[in-house]
Amino acid sequence: MNELVINNIIINRFIIHALRIPYFICCCLLASVSQAQKTITLNTAFAPPISNNTQTGYADLILTEAFRRIGYKLETIHIPAERALINANKGIDDGDLLRIAGLQKKYPNLIQVPEKIINQDFILFTKNHRGFKVNGWESVKYHSVGIITGWKILEKKFSQFGNQIEIIKSENADQLFTLLEKDRVDFICYTHWSGLELLRKKGLKNITALNAPLASPDFFTYLNKKHSAIAIELSAAIKEMKVDGSIQKKYDKIFNPLISPIRNKKN
Repeated sequence: MNELVINNIIINRFIIHALRIPYFICCCLLASVSQAQKTITLNTAFAPPISNNTQTGYADLILTEAFRRIGYKLETIHIPAERALINANKGIDDGDLLRIAGLQKKYPNLIQVPEKIINQDFILFTKNHRGFKVNGWESVKYHSVGIITGWKILEKKFSQFGNQIEIIKSENADQLFTLLEKDRVDFICYTHWSGLELLRKKGLKNITALNAPLASPDFFTYLNKKHSAIAIELSAAIKEMKVDGSIQKKYDKIFNPLISPIRNKKN
């Protein structure tokens, strides 16, 4: 074999390997894009035990598993409630982890996943009115109440009474309970489970959860319309988890330690 033939063989092998490199790079890039498309980012303003930064809250666990069953990875981020809705509606985030029904009327780019995640009581917490009898929204008239900005059901219900109720808004639960601790409001309205968890965590013995719920709405996951194709599939996965007992196991694990005489309501 002469020198010219050997050189040609070497050159041909070099060209073949050189062509394989961009092909390999392209494959890696496509795999990376595919993996990125399989990740869903949902925002939330919910606190423990519903959602937390380690993604081990009740809603976190349910939706992590439900998305896994349909081939997606879930990531959650915690931001204020009002901004969460805006970001989800604009498509900045892929959706909102947990909200009451019907918000798509005001936020048309959001799609409500049909299967509910949880039913939650909105109750009053108080420091100085422990004997107060809760009898619907109207019973709070002529008092001051703290709520979280962006929790639409509370904004709507309390605002219907105009200046007969003083509404003080805060960005998060810590600020909300601080209002109560510092006697800046008569009551705060918050969800039963998250309220009990915060009282336990902070050791707030001087704050009382009042018995009767003001409302007990169902909560659902919302997706931005760009993910409309998976809404029914996700709903079916959640329903399947209810049937196979996965959700009940998570419920018992998360909420049983917090059970109080207020109400032990299951899905």
